[in-house]
Formats: sequence, C-alpha cells, structure tokens
Amino acid sequence: MGTKLELVPAAPGKRLGAAVLDWLAPAVVLVVLFSLGFASVTSSRSGGFIVYDTGTLALLGGIAVSLTLIYIAVLASLEGRSGSTIGSRAMGIRTTDKDGYAPGTGAVILRGAVTGAGVLLAVAAALVVVIFKWFDAAPLILGPLALAGAAWAVLVVVSNSWDKDGGLQGWQDRAAKTLVFDVHAGRNPVTTGGIQGPYSFAPLDLPPVRQVTSPVAVAAGAAHRPGPGQPNSGPPDAGHPDDALDSTQLRGSRQEAPPVAVLRIRLDDGRDFRLERSVLVGRNPAAGAGESQAQLLAVPDPGRTISKTHLHLLTDGAGVWVTDRNSTNGSAITTPDGLRTALVPGVPSFVSPGTTVHFGDRTFNVGQA
Repeated sequence: MGTKLELVPAAPGKRLGAAVLDWLAPAVVLVVLFSLGFASVTSSRSGGFIVYDTGTLALLGGIAVSLTLIYIAVLASLEGRSGSTIGSRAMGIRTTDKDGYAPGTGAVILRGAVTGAGVLLAVAAALVVVIFKWFDAAPLILGPLALAGAAWAVLVVVSNSWDKDGGLQGWQDRAAKTLVFDVHAGRNPVTTGGIQGPYSFAPLDLPPVRQVTSPVAVAAGAAHRPGPGQPNSGPPDAGHPDDALDSTQLRGSRQEAPPVAVLRIRLDDGRDFRLERSVLVGRNPAAGAGESQAQLLAVPDPGRTISKTHLHLLTDGAGVWVTDRNSTNGSAITTPDGLRTALVPGVPSFVSPGTTVHFGDRTFNVGQA
C-alpha cells in the first residue's frame, strides 16, 4: 500500500483550487445566460401600462438553472460515492466522512449549500426581480449580490485556515461532519481503511531470524552422551526428540480425517447461501476466463449500487478470501471487533466467520453451517 502512513489535512490553497475547477464552468454558464436574458428584455406601452417581453429571459434562465441542477446532481453523486471530483482529483485531495470513508451524497449537498449560500441568495434575488419586473434596477441588485456570493464561497472554502484542530475542517465541513485530506502528501483514507487504516498498514521492524538449538534436543543429547572411557550404547539413529513431542498419540490404530468446515453467508435480507469453492457475487455476475466452475450469486439491487460482478469469494474451509472486482462503489469488511477496512480492488483479503462484508448498499455475514 505504499509508504504513506500519515493522514495530511488538505491545505486551503488546494481546497480553493479544487473548488474553482469544479465550479468555474457552471458559474460562467449562469452569469452569461442570465446576462443575455436580462439584456433581451424589451418594454412597450399598452393601454397606459408598461408591458415587458421576458420570453427570452425565461428560456435562457430556465436552461441555465436546469444545466446547473444537473451538474450539481452529478457532482454530488460522484463526490458522495468516492470522495473526489474533477477538481479534487486534479489537486490531490479527497472528502470523507468523520470515519474516513466516502461522505455520502447528503453530506456533500449540505456542505455545498453552506458554501454556495451567497450564490443561492443571488439566484433567489433574480427570481424576485423577474416577478416584480424590477428590470431597470437589476444590475444594481444582482451585481453586488453575485460578488458577495462569490466572496462568501471563497471565504468558506478556505475557512479551515482558522480551524484549531489542525486544519481538518472548514465551516462547511463542520456543518456536514466531513473531513478533507491531501492524498498526494499523505494516505488516502477512502481506499486504505478509513481513519484507522487496515490491520497491516504500518510496517513492523522485525529482528532477523537466528538459528537456535532445541533445548529438548540438548537435554536428550546430554542424557545419551557416554562418559569418559564408556562405549556409546545409544541407538545409531534415534531420531530428533522434538519429533516425538510434536506427534499425536492415537488410542486406536485407525486415524479419522478431521471434518471439513462448511461456510455460508447470510445476506442482509435474511437469505442464507452455502458457499462452494469459488463464488462470484453481483447484480448479474458472469464468469470470466478460467472461472467456468464458479458459483454465480445474483443479488437484487434496485438502486444499482452493486456492479454486475462485484465480488469474488474463494473458500478454504477456515474462512473466505474476498476480492473486489474493480467495482464502481467499492467494498469493505467489518471484523467481529468492529474494525472496518476498505478492500483494495483486485487484492484478496482473508475474512473469518463473524465478519461482515459490505458491497454497494448491501451486506452479508460470513458464518459456518
């Protein structure tokens, strides 16, 4: 997993750079289309009343708002599931929840609302201008509000500069209970087991292995060693004393093979499945090259959070080797002691009975029949 063991908070400059890359394009679309819409408004007098033609404004404003909402939905879904956006990938930062995993769409929308509160106010003011037909005063109203909204967004994005907990959270992060980390300078918690990290993430400095003499062999050798002038009466090939200590003495002459453990999984909907040697799990799993003998376990997923072939399970009697098949939404395991670890795509992880496996929005527990 590399040598980056520490978690490094994202610097305000990187946060701001990611925000600019993510929001510059939709901001330009909003400003340009609304500006063209307001410029197209014409007025005429009819029966002593001023009549405004706002057809083009309504069309361009509707297009601008629709495109922005679609962009927000796509961005929130992407960041909610992976902690990254186009801007954050370019700047090398990731957004997580308080435990170091993907933050979820709800948290992303909340932190976005805090950051863009000023811009939302400007958009609401534009609607008021249209409703009450204050077109002559529109530049005086909307211009300052748009600038104030942009200034507020910048201030919120870099607000982690004043965070007393090492710059982990800005104002928007405190509202949404999120964290932002620099994955170029430190570890990416989303893919390496959250804040705590996986079991074997930190390397151990082990002492070199040394050859030692068995104390049992030394004692036995001393017992059979002849004294001065005495002939050697011991057997020429008595074997190593450790061999007798490690062997199991049977009561009868017939040795029975130990029973083979039968493993099963229980899905979160209560269904039980007995595992074969090799199992593929997913929304509609399909065997790849060399996997024609694999058991296929299809799991219903109306929300489509599970990939078609999400997991590969390989049993060995004592437990299960679980491999994420480069799924879209990733996988994780929670051990019986409550420690959750994200699975690295393509890397098998051994799990014992009592472990919970998370894949997409579904889970199953590993047990013995």
